[in-house]
Amino acid sequence: MESSASLSRPGFRGLSGTALKAIALALMVLDHIHYFFEYTGLIPEWFSMLGRLAAPLFLFCAVEGFAHTHNRRKYFFRIWIIGAAMGSLLFAMAYFGVLVRPDGFYPLNGILLNFVVLMPIWQGMDWLRQRRIGRGLAAILIPILYPFALAAVVNLIPALGYPIPALGYPAAYISMSILPSWTSITDGGVIFILQGILLYALRSRRGWQMAAYAAVSLAAYVGLVGYQLTAQGLPLSALLTEAYQWMEIFAIPLMLCYNGQRGRGFQKLFYVFYPAHVYVLYALSWLLMVFAPQLAA
Repeated sequence: MESSASLSRPGFRGLSGTALKAIALALMVLDHIHYFFEYTGLIPEWFSMLGRLAAPLFLFCAVEGFAHTHNRRKYFFRIWIIGAAMGSLLFAMAYFGVLVRPDGFYPLNGILLNFVVLMPIWQGMDWLRQRRIGRGLAAILIPILYPFALAAVVNLIPALGYPIPALGYPAAYISMSILPSWTSITDGGVIFILQGILLYALRSRRGWQMAAYAAVSLAAYVGLVGYQLTAQGLPLSALLTEAYQWMEIFAIPLMLCYNGQRGRGFQKLFYVFYPAHVYVLYALSWLLMVFAPQLAA
């Protein structure tokens, strides 16, 4: 496994992991201000355009963090606990209408669950490099095949897919929280998972790593989305005004500025700040809707 110093360039100060996280946090806040207050018509679209850079920066930092942490289990369980808690609340909102805003809106934020899926895969990739083949293949294949196994279980026991008193929809709850399925993640999903696998596999070859990330992003969010737009009779110009997820590729120059150093300070800020700011902004958007209904479109 490469050390962080092995990826730094002599004489190049660059950006530490902490600096990249700070930039990502600021961009995420802009994106979520647009997300929660878009209904007012007062928040410019470019808030969300800039926000497209946040998720790839967090993914990149997670790749480096997982590779260099001294305690991968602690790193994993910290993210799993927060992700499962947020997933549980999302489940309650989606299936039982708990704390849903008057206009029916509720936050779909759940990016941490992607990392819960990715980290066992990353560990499996390292085990394969160490020629621990059986363990490596199991760690990679279980998270990937899990959604299909869960679907097969529900097919055999249909009751798991329907309401059960005091439990709700067990299969849905499990796949959205404590045992996340990449097919059920509302914030990220299959493309994000694929990008995470490529970033980890190529982390010692920065140029190839960034090229692979750009290729997947452009293929999915320009190629596939562009095809869907034309199939629906919509103009490709929508890629610049509405379907602009592809703008995440502009995070690549920032990733290339990474100097291989962890940096100091704010190491645990994200774990607290991410859920806190989501629900604070959501609550504020709710209060504004109630006390200033004239702002609602």
